[in-house]
Amino acid sequence: MSSPSPASPRPASLCVFCGARFGADPDTRDTAVQLGTLLAREGITLVYGGGGVGLMGLVANAALSGGANVIGIIPNFLLQREAGHPALSKTVVVETMHERKLQMFERSDAFVVLPGGIGTLEEFFEVLSWRTLGLHSKPIVIIDQGGYWQPLAALLRGVVEGGFAERTHLDHVAFISDLDDLLPTIAAMPRALGPEKTLDRV
Repeated sequence: MSSPSPASPRPASLCVFCGARFGADPDTRDTAVQLGTLLAREGITLVYGGGGVGLMGLVANAALSGGANVIGIIPNFLLQREAGHPALSKTVVVETMHERKLQMFERSDAFVVLPGGIGTLEEFFEVLSWRTLGLHSKPIVIIDQGGYWQPLAALLRGVVEGGFAERTHLDHVAFISDLDDLLPTIAAMPRALGPEKTLDRV
């Protein structure tokens, strides 16, 4: 009988994936601000895409206002399009989207997903894919504001039910609706034993 995987340690840094727009639900904006405030209060570094607009900007501004360390990773070509945040603790400018995601991954202990669009989905699925391949065991938590991510939850279940993924893969992602559950959920998610594989650099 194998030993259970240890719980995740308290994260020193969290990577937040979220939209460069505000979205239609005003409560989502409040959740973004509350998340940034939570990270600052708990002394957790925010790692994110480096933009100063939409939910990205709200999370970063709230974290900065609370005294948090905020690291933005942004490709050079998006500096203007996403209005790169001018007042971060550290901004890392990279050349490609691949480099951006790798840097965000390497600088983070866990991932949190707020509502967002295609880019947010792409970032989420990349770290989930890496997780299912055994390249890491960092927690992935989706904040399901107002049921926004319920279609995604249904899609993931459908992939498993359709025979294209193991049922255990559903354990790699936690869906929560209350921010008070974020850190306890991360702490409860299992981590793999032994060293993680090294991701290929691109």
